[in-house]
Parts: sequence; structure tokens; C-alpha cells
Amino acid sequence: MTDMNNQPYHIPVLLNESIKGLNIDPQGIYVDVTFGGGGHSKEILSHLAPTGHLFSFDQDKDAEKNSFQDSRFTFVRSNFRYIKNFLQYYHVTEVSGILADLGVSSHHFDESERGFSFRFDADLDMRMNTRASKTAADIVNNYSQEQLADVFYLYGELKNSRRIASKIVKYRAENPIKTIAQFIEVITPLFGPQRQKKDFAKVFQALRIEVNEEMEALREMLISAIGLLKPGGRLAVITYHSLEDRMVKNLFKTGNIEGKLNKDFYGKIISPIKAINNKVIIPTDQEQELNPRSRSAKLRIAEKL
Repeated sequence: MTDMNNQPYHIPVLLNESIKGLNIDPQGIYVDVTFGGGGHSKEILSHLAPTGHLFSFDQDKDAEKNSFQDSRFTFVRSNFRYIKNFLQYYHVTEVSGILADLGVSSHHFDESERGFSFRFDADLDMRMNTRASKTAADIVNNYSQEQLADVFYLYGELKNSRRIASKIVKYRAENPIKTIAQFIEVITPLFGPQRQKKDFAKVFQALRIEVNEEMEALREMLISAIGLLKPGGRLAVITYHSLEDRMVKNLFKTGNIEGKLNKDFYGKIISPIKAINNKVIIPTDQEQELNPRSRSAKLRIAEKL
């Protein structure tokens, strides 16, 4: 799929590996909870018989423009945290497989007005769902110093999170921070030139996660997904940073997000799922070269018992 500038909306990451991991039943019902440019969805559809069906979720209005006209396909404009509610609406109580590619679409980084990238000046926005009320500017201007420090530490894993928060609070006392250029001006003195781009990326990641409540949404989606899968059904998840990956790894290993091992009388782990790949799947060197944004991707697959 391409956008109005003829740039790819989003190149599907680990496409063959994730589709193979789903072990698709042509008659089954599948869910792609992160439609984006539709690359993964298109490939799932190509494996389905006329009696199969695919539901694809995306909360972004731009993604909806990539939707297909196909009787086997239903697009749902919603955050994937509500997967269970919407499938119930369509009278679906169990599915054969669920795919989640947790990467932000290339489109979001390349559309300057969305405010996801520090490469452009625009409003400090970062909302995946433009109907949502809270923007990155709201967080930067209204969160307490302690709340800001927590966001940068937890979601950006930045060791100088307190200094960043302090600098923001001092600056905004004189001027509200409304644009990316302003925000970059505030934080630039806190980072050395060698690591500046990497550290800026971490700061922006932290804000994006907070704006879109990504960790809470992921937790809710994963728990719902396990409940929706039929026995033998599969869940394939592609993560891009350690926070997401830890949550998925815990769930696939122990059956719960916290990673707490529950064992029966005989010492066997009690879990509704089992990991299919004990070793995480990463993109090939060739894929990483063709699509540099795939470099941090990790694919994990689990099967419902």
C-alpha cells in the first residue's frame, strides 16, 4: 500500500515467518489486530477459502483507507484492546489465529503533521487515534515532574529521566511546549551529540506509549486473545522494544503477563498456551537491509492448548 506521496504506507515485517507461524486453516476465522498498510492481512486472506474470514483492527483513520473489498474481510476501526467486544458484536466467540505487529507504521513516522518523528517540526501530537483527546503536548505541559520522570524511565528506559522532567517543568513555567521544535530545543542540552538520535528516539517512544496507553492496551489485548483462541489456535506477536517483548515472553512462557510460574502437583507448568518457538525469530540480514525499521523486530508464536 502507498500513501499520497507514493511512499510505502508500511512494509510488513517478518511476513512469511508470521504467516507460517499462524499455521492457517483455510476455513478458519483470523484476526489481524494491527492492520496498518494491510500487508499481513492481504497475505492471510490469500490463504483463506471462501468460507474463511479475517477481521482486521486499526484505530487510525488513515489505515482504513487501505481496506479491502472482499466478502471474507471485515475492517474494524478500533483499538485492539477491544478485540473481544467487537468480535462478540459480530457473533464470534472463538478464532483460529491472531496476529499482532506492534510496530508503528512507517506512514506515521513519515507524515510530519502526526508528530511521531523528531525529523520534522509539527504539533506535539502522537495520537494513533485522532479521535482521542490526549496529545503528547498535554502530557508534556500538564503532567507533574514525577509523572514525567516515570514516563521517560519506564517507557524510554532513560537513566536521566529526572533531569529531562525537571528541564521540561522549568521551561513550561515560562512557555507552553506546543511543537516538536520547541520540545527538541528543551531536551537537546541533556544529550551528547554521539547518542543524540538514539536518545531522542527513546524520549519520543516514551511519549508515544503514554499518549496511546500502549502497554495497558497490549496487556488487555493479549489476555483477550488467549481467551478467544480455540484449542490449536495460534497467536503470533511481533514486538519492537524490550517492554513489549517482556510482556509477550512472560505470557507465552507462563500463561500470565507477570511471568509467574504456576505448577501442578507434579511440577508441570499450568498454562492455557505453549510457545511454538523457544528461540525468538528475527528478520534475516536481507530483510533488515531492505527495511531498516525491521531491525529490532522479534516474533514469538504460541498455541492454545
